[in-house]
Amino acid sequence: MEGLYNLDIERGILAAIIFDGANFESVAAILKPKDFYLPFHQDMFSAMEGLYKKDYPIDEVMIREELTKKNRFDEALMLEVITTAPIEIVETYAKEIKDKAVKRELLHFSNVVKQEVLENSDERAIDVVEDIQSKLFKIATESEDGDFKDMNLISNLTLDYIKTQIGKEGLLTGVDTGFIDLNRMTSGFGEGDLVIIAARPAMGKTSFVLNIGANVLKDNKGVAIFSLEMPAEQLMLRMLSSHSSIPLQNIRTGNMNDEEMSKITEAVDYFSTRKLFVDDNSMQTIHSVRSKIRKLKAQHPEISMVIIDYLQLMVGDSKERHVAVAEISRGLKMLARELKIPILALSQLNRGLESRPDKRPMMSDLRESGAIEQDADIIMFVYRDDVYKIREAKQKIKEAEQKGEKAQDIVIQEKDIEDAEIIIGKQRNGPTGVVHLQFNKKFTRFEDKALAVNEYEATNTSIEVPVDMATI
Repeated sequence: MEGLYNLDIERGILAAIIFDGANFESVAAILKPKDFYLPFHQDMFSAMEGLYKKDYPIDEVMIREELTKKNRFDEALMLEVITTAPIEIVETYAKEIKDKAVKRELLHFSNVVKQEVLENSDERAIDVVEDIQSKLFKIATESEDGDFKDMNLISNLTLDYIKTQIGKEGLLTGVDTGFIDLNRMTSGFGEGDLVIIAARPAMGKTSFVLNIGANVLKDNKGVAIFSLEMPAEQLMLRMLSSHSSIPLQNIRTGNMNDEEMSKITEAVDYFSTRKLFVDDNSMQTIHSVRSKIRKLKAQHPEISMVIIDYLQLMVGDSKERHVAVAEISRGLKMLARELKIPILALSQLNRGLESRPDKRPMMSDLRESGAIEQDADIIMFVYRDDVYKIREAKQKIKEAEQKGEKAQDIVIQEKDIEDAEIIIGKQRNGPTGVVHLQFNKKFTRFEDKALAVNEYEATNTSIEVPVDMATI
């Protein structure tokens, strides 16, 4: 334990508080009673806390009285404190005591880990690991320095930030999304941003984030994906289709000619050289995500974005779902800030919007929206009106058939390229509004509207499906 405590500094800090009670607040902002090594020093600081809360003077007489009441007074140790020269810069030395306290706690924690493993030999290893990670995270958060930054420091940091933006092309200050109008609205996804991308099923939110991720990979940056809903192979099929412009269905069924197979091989070679990492374990907790990303980021500093697909599938510590989601969203935001990279988390929406005439999502449609809305820096909704038009047409046909009526006048219009809206419902550091894109269904690819329109005019792939040919 030598080097993990300093009794002279502890006595100097306590003496400084007795000399001037105003020092207590500065020390209490950094230290807790348990941070002192000597038990009497812990009791003494605890007595000071009690006096402060009661608005009593923090002096030798009052401290002596408080400790005597609890039968914790020691005359010799008290004399050592009051005869010690008070430390002048209490905050600096308090931080040194805190640092030593955290190291002692980590040393103790190593013994706790041994005990956890030995005593819980019948439990699954992952459960033991999560419990250990939770305790370690508590130590880490309690040891964080929460001091104010003064205006001199803030001004210099801000000026440094402004200088880094000078000379950059366009309006991008963060990670390039790959979409021109979305970049204009957001200036890219910033360091430490938690970006929520929400939609009802079948709107293409997974394809949307994969398109963004693929764009990040172009710049030789790294992307980590937690896919809780589908296997890594399925994600890869979508990325190959989008990259090679070969219909996803053809890739899935192997229905490709030699030229297309050659394109797929080239696409596979391309992705094999990129820093793309996928974890498709469907049982992820905030602790496991945090642990894995920290490790991956340490091994691959080029990791510039994390994608979670999707948030509500993560497992929380609490049995109450809204509390669990709050822990998860807060944990993701803290992780984004710690690693200084954007985290994109997909989210489901409530079914309630299906009953509205205008089915465009709103903030209130987010599941367990309170915590998510609070923690997110950007909240975006993916919306394609054609999905609902086709669904409504099919429903009308079904209802007509149930009534024994003909529905020949109802036409289901299937398009390979559909209009898409990215609705920015919240942006902490920018405007809200709508970005208009196009969704190329064959390639599961979102595109800037001008690009998509040109492709559409070249291929002219829109078809009308008569009622007797429609798949209901």
